Amino acid sequence: MTTAEVRDPELPGRILTNERDALIPLLRSRPDADFALPTAACPGWTVRDVLAHCSSALMRVVESRYEKGVFSPECNDRDIAERAEWTNQQVVDELERGMTEAGPVIAKAGGVLDMVALGEWVHAGDVRDVWGEPGAYAGAGLPDALTLLARVTREKAHVPLHADLDDVDEPLRLGDPVAGRTPARFIGEAATLVRLYSGRPVQGVDFELAGVEAGELNLFG
Repeated sequence: MTTAEVRDPELPGRILTNERDALIPLLRSRPDADFALPTAACPGWTVRDVLAHCSSALMRVVESRYEKGVFSPECNDRDIAERAEWTNQQVVDELERGMTEAGPVIAKAGGVLDMVALGEWVHAGDVRDVWGEPGAYAGAGLPDALTLLARVTREKAHVPLHADLDDVDEPLRLGDPVAGRTPARFIGEAATLVRLYSGRPVQGVDFELAGVEAGELNLFG
């Protein structure tokens, strides 16, 4: 049974740089029209909006800009609006820089910024999902993302859950094991588990969930 262990300070940065190496070439290969497509995961946002949010959030980390209300919906909308006149490739340039430089800052922060790396990785899945690309909420970064997800859910005293994953050898234990309730159970693919914990759509996806409502798992809601 795989569970959360002691924090690896380099893990969030590894998630970001591995995702950078996979995502940035994909973004640079797509026409501008693809950036205007709406996202199912973030209603009201286009692919470009998601990427602008990701790049601005990472640069806030790099530059230590944490004014009141940072990362709130209102702050996110302002950050996106500030980049309205940028080209898509300028947004991608900033995203590449953020994914390169944020890791060491997150490592030194002691864990309080680790969720930023997980959120960026999930948003990369949002983009792949819109474009019908393989590896949405999966791919090479999945093992590190699951390790971080397990630790974050434990530290947040989240609902205890045992996940039997179709595409991962060992079961995964998430949440607080002493939360005073019987662990819930998930059976399905790892990408679906990520969708549930990030509040992404799961309509038409085959999985089993018992002992908890899907909405209770959402870490980002």
